[in-house]
Amino acid sequence: MAEYITHSRAETVELGRRLAAKVSGGQVIAFTGGLGAGKTAFCEGLAAGLGCTDPVSSPTFAIVNYYRGPRPLAHFDLYRISTEEDLNAAGFYDYLDQGAVVAAEWSENLADLLAAENPIRICIAPVAGEENTRRITIEGVSL
Repeated sequence: MAEYITHSRAETVELGRRLAAKVSGGQVIAFTGGLGAGKTAFCEGLAAGLGCTDPVSSPTFAIVNYYRGPRPLAHFDLYRISTEEDLNAAGFYDYLDQGAVVAAEWSENLADLLAAENPIRICIAPVAGEENTRRITIEGVSL
């Protein structure tokens, strides 16, 4: 496990871009972190690094946002997903089978199911007293 400290949104985005060079299609990236922690900012960099052409936004209301590109990204919000049936209905496994990189925010809601996919695990947490600083731990890949 490696730990990174970012001091701005731009640095968090850049760390996501760096991760993109290390992932292949069909990879699950399991995010944990509270509201406003920077999960979507990280995914913005990930999408850019994968060559995706669509604008990145939080999948909160849509459940999944799909970003097209040479290495596509399916960006899930699992906050309201609680069963494997719900995960299937949202197309989670279909995106994996199609070779997309799958980023899953609120992954702790389905940690047991996601463990079977051998995910890269990323935890993003604000640093107390430092508004734009984030502590980001990444497990499962070296940057």
